[in-house]
Amino acid sequence: MPKTYAIAVIPGDGIGPEVVREGVRVLERVAAVDGFGVRLTRYPFGAEHYLATKEIFPDSAFAEVRGHDAILLGAIGDPRLQVGMLEFGIIMRMRAGLDLYVNLRPVKLYAEHLCPLKDKTPEDVDFIVVRENTEDAYTGMYGHFKKGTPDEIATQEILFTRKGTERVVRYAFDLARRRGKRKKLTLVDKANAVRAMDLWTRTFEEVGREYPDIAREHAYIDAATMWCVKNPEWFDTVVTSNMFGDILTDLAAMIQGGLGVAASGNIHPGKVSLFEPIHGSAPKYAGKNVANPIATIMAVSMMLDYLGETRAAARIEDTVAGLLRSKRIPSLGSDSGLSTSQVGDLVLGALEGVAVRS
Repeated sequence: MPKTYAIAVIPGDGIGPEVVREGVRVLERVAAVDGFGVRLTRYPFGAEHYLATKEIFPDSAFAEVRGHDAILLGAIGDPRLQVGMLEFGIIMRMRAGLDLYVNLRPVKLYAEHLCPLKDKTPEDVDFIVVRENTEDAYTGMYGHFKKGTPDEIATQEILFTRKGTERVVRYAFDLARRRGKRKKLTLVDKANAVRAMDLWTRTFEEVGREYPDIAREHAYIDAATMWCVKNPEWFDTVVTSNMFGDILTDLAAMIQGGLGVAASGNIHPGKVSLFEPIHGSAPKYAGKNVANPIATIMAVSMMLDYLGETRAAARIEDTVAGLLRSKRIPSLGSDSGLSTSQVGDLVLGALEGVAVRS
């Protein structure tokens, strides 16, 4: 009997509902093609829901979401509300509350014409970043003293734990081994200036001794951003902290074609995990049917790969790659000449005819 997966869908704000609509269309079609089922539960949480109800993410709904196999998220954020309120109340609640300690960001160029770097090809841009996802300056440990006065002091604490650091470093070593490419793991930190990151340096070396088949390299974050642009082919698998990973992967997204193609997974291995495009809610484009949904469609591919439906995941990825290489999808911005739904139609039309990798 075909397996059925329970998927929580949170379209969110701005362009989120439009791109998620196309991601769900692709999900349902590929499920029919590859012979498994999906049971979708949609949740309304985001700005409109908050403005109507003053409810961000109630405990009862959070408990329901926890019981699903995976979560598909569109985008969160609205200029009508206090900056960070929804992001912290929805995204960070799931990352922390579900202990989604791995943020996985593939950086893969599918078509040479999409890369802004001179003479770089898909063979040069193919690495993956493992970003720690629950610690660092994102834990909410901050405060203000004498707020609103000339003497105001603002503080925010960086938090690293041995447990949090070790488990994400170990995940990255295992991933470098599974990828089977160059079998190289690069640690990106700033231990020479942020002295608390000595914990990362030591943990990386200690855990690395258990992986003699994986070459170990190290780069400070400032140098890593430079090399990402100059020599992206140097990277295979990268592991880094929450804040540095946030910055590095947005830069990396641009060399793979832009935010319109970049997807991410927020993962706790073996448990309910969350998948989303890395772009924001882009409220100025909301409701115009112009946002490119490819990043969300690629998030669906990542989600299926995580759930064990590797053939369906490869079908989506290969379909998108083919459409980009052929320039049937000529670009990844809102200026591509294609509407959100037209891009979805192209993917749906090509899914069944693609030669799926074995």
